[in-house]
Amino acid sequence: KALSYIQNERSGRLVPNRGCNTDSSSILINQCVSSLFLAGKDVTFVAKVDSSTLTRKPTMKWLKGKWLDLGSKAGKHLQFKESYDRNTKVQGFPCVFIYTYEMSIIKVVDGDAGGYRCEVTSKDKCDSCTFEVSVQGSLDLFSFNSSGDAGEDAGDLDFSALLKKRKQEGPKEEVDVWEILKAAKPCDYEKIAFEYGITDLRGMLKRLKAMKKVETKKSDAFLRKLDPAYSVDKGKKISLTVEVADPDAPIKWFKNGQEIKPSAKYVFESVGNKRTLTINKCSLSDDAAYECVVGEEKCFTEVFVKEPPVTITKLLDDVHTVVGEKVEFEVEVSEEGANVKWMKDGVELTRDTAGSKYRFKKDGKRHVLIINEATTDDIGMYYAFTNGGESKAELEVEEKELEVLQSIADLTVKSAEQAVFKCEVSDEKVTGKWFKDGVEVQASDRIKMTHIGRTHKLMIDDVKSSDAGDYTFVPDGYALSLSAKLNFLEIKIDYVPRQDPPKIHLDTSGTGNKNTIIVVAGNKLRFDVEITGEPAPTVCWMKGDNVVAEAEGRVRVETRKTLSSFVIEGAEKQDEGLYNITVTNPAGEDKASLIVKIVDVPNPPENVKCTSVGEDSATVTWDPPPYDGGVPIKGYLMERKKVGSARWTKLNFDVYESTTYEAKKMIEGVLYEMRVFAVNGIGISQPSSNSKPFMPIAPTGEPTRLTVDDVTDTTCALKWRPPEKIGAGGIDGYIIEYCKEGSDQWVQANEKLVDKTQYRVKDLPVGEKMLFRVIAVNIAGRSPPATLTQGVTIREIMENPKIRLPRNLRTKLITLVGEKVNLVIPFQGKPRPVVTWFKDGVLLEDKTVGTRTSEVDTILFIRSAERTHSGKYTLSVQIENVSDSADIFIQVVEKPGPPIAVTVTDVWGFNAALEWKPPKDDGNCDIIGYTIQKADRKTKEWFTVYEHNRRPSCTVSDLVMGNEYSFRVFSENICGLSDDAGISKNTAVITKTGNEIPAEQKDRSSSPKFTAPLVDRSVIAGYTAAISCAVRGYPKPKIIWMKNNMIIGEDPKFLMQNNQGVLTLNIRKPSLFDGGRYSCRAINDLGQDEVECKVEVRGTLSYIPFHIAPKQ
Repeated sequence: KALSYIQNERSGRLVPNRGCNTDSSSILINQCVSSLFLAGKDVTFVAKVDSSTLTRKPTMKWLKGKWLDLGSKAGKHLQFKESYDRNTKVQGFPCVFIYTYEMSIIKVVDGDAGGYRCEVTSKDKCDSCTFEVSVQGSLDLFSFNSSGDAGEDAGDLDFSALLKKRKQEGPKEEVDVWEILKAAKPCDYEKIAFEYGITDLRGMLKRLKAMKKVETKKSDAFLRKLDPAYSVDKGKKISLTVEVADPDAPIKWFKNGQEIKPSAKYVFESVGNKRTLTINKCSLSDDAAYECVVGEEKCFTEVFVKEPPVTITKLLDDVHTVVGEKVEFEVEVSEEGANVKWMKDGVELTRDTAGSKYRFKKDGKRHVLIINEATTDDIGMYYAFTNGGESKAELEVEEKELEVLQSIADLTVKSAEQAVFKCEVSDEKVTGKWFKDGVEVQASDRIKMTHIGRTHKLMIDDVKSSDAGDYTFVPDGYALSLSAKLNFLEIKIDYVPRQDPPKIHLDTSGTGNKNTIIVVAGNKLRFDVEITGEPAPTVCWMKGDNVVAEAEGRVRVETRKTLSSFVIEGAEKQDEGLYNITVTNPAGEDKASLIVKIVDVPNPPENVKCTSVGEDSATVTWDPPPYDGGVPIKGYLMERKKVGSARWTKLNFDVYESTTYEAKKMIEGVLYEMRVFAVNGIGISQPSSNSKPFMPIAPTGEPTRLTVDDVTDTTCALKWRPPEKIGAGGIDGYIIEYCKEGSDQWVQANEKLVDKTQYRVKDLPVGEKMLFRVIAVNIAGRSPPATLTQGVTIREIMENPKIRLPRNLRTKLITLVGEKVNLVIPFQGKPRPVVTWFKDGVLLEDKTVGTRTSEVDTILFIRSAERTHSGKYTLSVQIENVSDSADIFIQVVEKPGPPIAVTVTDVWGFNAALEWKPPKDDGNCDIIGYTIQKADRKTKEWFTVYEHNRRPSCTVSDLVMGNEYSFRVFSENICGLSDDAGISKNTAVITKTGNEIPAEQKDRSSSPKFTAPLVDRSVIAGYTAAISCAVRGYPKPKIIWMKNNMIIGEDPKFLMQNNQGVLTLNIRKPSLFDGGRYSCRAINDLGQDEVECKVEVRGTLSYIPFHIAPKQ
């Protein structure tokens, strides 16, 4: 049944152990014995298990000690292998199915010594065997070399006699011969050797002598040594403790031969005679051999770090496919980055051995084995193993088969007729050849071969007697052939044929109603009608007035001698109706009728909508499908989902018969959608269109602060605020109701919901005292009403006229020429006041200025503004002797004209002085600056020198010596630069050095003179403002800025600048206290000059930025 083996290191042979239990009910028949190995050698343990009696694959575990699982220690030192052979023959056990398990210890060390156990389990069966492993420095376990004192008599131990004797005697209790020899007297050695079948006495004595030499001596340095092995979970800590004889003796700890230094990872402790090494937060790198050294003595141990087992969370699925298809086996494990071993029929699949046949894919916890093109060689069981579980699946691969949908039939044709062989196969890509009597048929003018889709045809025109024979169609690539025979019929007999009237034998007994056939849409209908008559009657099928022809197509008639077949491929709704069959021959005719009814799944329901909602529910209605599929509707299935989600949730599993359904257990405030399926006896329809999104909500609270805003002799205007509690559904609108005081007959005032929070109720009885209430409405229904506590008497109320002038019209309105002006000015007053417009104190009669007045406001509009529209417009509203008026100032502006009289007044050094006069046309607004450009006579290209220059003069510097310059000036207002420029009448010639009068010979002294004064400003609080002026004088004058005749000095709120005589005072974020009179004084040795202006600081912005009215 099963064998266990130990590999001899010297001979390389697998030596079987037959000294253990051989009970046929055991899974492991032979058990490993305790053995001694040489240090540094490789050892392999092999266990073989017969699986012929097992219901599933056995599982093998190799353990050290009582519980240490060596499977997690696989690496360079410990290696495990597993294989399977269904035809393995083992001596004494022929024709058994063997699983082979191997454990190899590479280069055995002292730490490998100890007790081991191998356990094999399979469903409800379990077996195990235990064995001890001892390690020596220079001895071999089973063989001895011919060396040393033994001389020529040294040799291998002969176990053959012992094995034969044990096989004959049957199983005995296991004994250790070497323990008996060590305890016996030398005179008894020969007797013991004879008893246990040992023939090499010299080799036995040599080994016994060596074993006595390596007897463990009592340690002088250690009272208690380290245990042979320790085990710890990953991330935990472990303590290794020894007891030393000398408490003062120094001690060292080593890991894999490297000395360990104290750290947070490794902690040394010394308490009395105890010495402890603590390893914190153990990792896989701490899985190693450790030794403790005291003087010349050492003790060893090995620490095993266990990782948590990786389990399989998603098992493999069996796969059934055909040759050439791609196959994927997918498994999910509990940890990302875990190692998964793939096997096929017990053989491991790796990247090195798989080649291009297999691909391995890892995606997080997903592990996929991909077979690119499956073949029949890939059939078998596939396994996925982790250190904590396994899964298996079976792969079945079938050859692709070509299905014959219609075979070719024998034909009998007359001379000069056409013979057509036709067949149909399942794969439209398949080609083939036609053969006649084994010879390939070649196309000609008379013989044609076609391949359209899945249909192959051979057509022979003008049939001759030589065309008779066996015809065969052979598809390419398939061991398949379709054969038929062509018979040539030549009629030369003249006789009077027998005549029988035709007869239709119609059988519809199995179709329910008489002469009615019911077909499910999409299915194939083939109805065979037997026909008799002599000579053979002519058959005609008709649907209404249309003849069903005997031709290829979805609806066709196939006729044979005594049988007419009516065929519908893939029945459709349009095929439904009454069909008539008529058969005629010279002896008469016969007729029959046939009703074909096409049934199908119903159409989807229509008009799915939510009619009402509650806090966690909604009522949904729908219309039955327009077409029930020809079968009565049994009921409906409903599904819902959240808006934005792709997951539909079924609401009922049993058919629901009504067209109204209340969906429950929904979340308030979440949008849902519904769809409905119709069900009949054929199946389930497609889903209906999704309903409009709806939200389960409770009705809102009542509106608040309901008040009366206005009352006339027939109307009452109400105002209110939205409810305090609105909820997730919002408000769709409001309903206003009224009734007479003392009555409970409430009348709805509005036909449609009111969106605003105000409404005027009209057509009220004069003089009556009325009560009003307002109700909020949303998808959940009506809220509680908000009701006026006191009745309102319907009568006219007098109100004085008053104009509510918008804030932006309280200052001058500036707009561009050609722009639209549209002013809307509300007013109030009861009864409706009389509105009158004036311009500059005269009644407005300009036809280019229009006005329009309603009950609550008046509009003044100008379609295209002109400068003549500038002025003061006065609005007057009057009720009897009481009136109110408001003034509106409009200024229409445009770009200015060019400056005039541009002149070069002086040239010195590399500088030129320019002066000009303001433009004649300022565009109906103030000039805010000038732009100066220069051009030399050589290039005639213009370059800008100054922008926003406020004074009508400037000095142009940095001119090039030897050039002659012309200048031009553009004027600027709030609309922009002038279209044309003023060009200087003369030019500035910069003479070369030597030709000019030296600067020191010129007398340029002059007293200060302001060429541009300060201008009054009105600025907005919080926005930085600036005032500027220009001064000339030589020597350069001293500048003093003052506010209200007080020198400003070094106040950080003010920034003073002097740029070539242009003086600017910047006021950072002015407040109301920064208003006043500002002055600038210039002083030099020849005199002084002073200018001043008034600065007004306003609290708010009361005009349109840049003074430009917006487009209407």
